[in-house]
Amino acid sequence: MNTLIKKIILTGGGTGGHVIPALALTKLLKKEGYDIHYIGSKDGIEKELVTNIPYYEISTGKLRRYISKKNISDMIKVVKGIGDSIFIIKKIKPNVVFSKGGFVSVPVVIAAWILKVPVVIHESDSSFGLTNKISKQFAKRICVSFEELMHKKSVLTGTPIREEILKGNAQRGKEITKLKRDLPTILIIGGSSGSMIINKVVFESLDELLPYFNIIHICGKKNKIDINKIGYVSYDFVKDNLSHIFAISDVIISRAGANAIFEILALKKPNILIPLSKNASRGDQIDNANIFKSRGYSEVLEESGLSKDTFINKIKEVHKNKDFYINNMQKYTQKDSVKLIVEEIKKVTK
Repeated sequence: MNTLIKKIILTGGGTGGHVIPALALTKLLKKEGYDIHYIGSKDGIEKELVTNIPYYEISTGKLRRYISKKNISDMIKVVKGIGDSIFIIKKIKPNVVFSKGGFVSVPVVIAAWILKVPVVIHESDSSFGLTNKISKQFAKRICVSFEELMHKKSVLTGTPIREEILKGNAQRGKEITKLKRDLPTILIIGGSSGSMIINKVVFESLDELLPYFNIIHICGKKNKIDINKIGYVSYDFVKDNLSHIFAISDVIISRAGANAIFEILALKKPNILIPLSKNASRGDQIDNANIFKSRGYSEVLEESGLSKDTFINKIKEVHKNKDFYINNMQKYTQKDSVKLIVEEIKKVTK
C-alpha cells in the first residue's frame, strides 16, 4: 500500500451506468492511497448512489445534438458548472480527475484541464457519447471497453464490474424472491429507470410464460404495477440484493447499456438484449447489442420488432439453446478492469 496520500476527484452522472463503474474503483483507489472526492449534479442519480465519499454539487446543463431553445439556457448552466468546478478543484487540489461521462462530467473535465490537472476518462459503449466526444479532447488517457474505440490515447480496459455482483448466492436469492417452484427463472431488467415498452410486453406475456418459467421483473421506480400471480415477483428497483437475484436467473432480459451487458457477460448468463431505439438514444445500445450478438453472447430483440409473440418465442429459443451462449461467453477473457483503470490513473497522477 502506498502511504503517500494523493487526491482524486471522480465525476459522472445522469444514469447508473455513469456512476456505478466509477464507484467500483473506490476500494482499490483507497488501497493505493487516494483520498477520494466526487463532483456531481444537484439532483442526479449520482447524489443518491454516492455514499461515504465527500460530494460536491455543480450546475449542469443538458448537451443536445439537435436544435432546441433550451440549448442557450443550458449552455449558460454548463459555463456556470465550469466555474463551480474550478472553485471546487482549487479547494480540493486533486492530483488527478477520473470521469465516467454524463452531462455533469464535461464542466469538471474542462475545469481540470484549465487548472492543468490530468484527466482520465472511461467510455463503456462501443461508440463515444457526446460528453466523452468533448471530454476526450482534454484527457490524458481514454479507457475503453470495445476494441472499436482504440486509438493513440486509448487503453483497452473493459468496464469495471461491481465486485459484489460476482458473489451472489442462489439460496439467498430464493429466500429473497420467495419463489418456490422448481422451474427455470427469467430475470427482466428495463434499465435503471425501467421501460414502459418492455413492461407492457411482459404483462401481456405472463399467462403464457408462467406455466414454464418463474419471472423476476425489475420494473423501474415509476412503472411498478402490483400483479398477484404464482411464479411472478416484481420490484421497482433492486439495490442491495441484485447479486443474489442474478444467481438464481437462468436467462436475463436487459437493455443493452454497456455496464449491464458486461455484468451479464461476467456472470456467463444467457441473455436477450432489447436496446433503446434511435428515437430515444444515439443508437449506442443497438451497436453494443449487435456486437454481443455477433460474438455469440446474446440474442437481440429491437423495439420495432417487439411483440408478445416475438418476446415469448425468443425466451424459449434462448433457454433451449442456453449452452451455446454459455460456451461462447466462457471463451471471453475477463479483464481486471478496475486494476487496469487504476493503473492508468496512477500513470498520469501528478
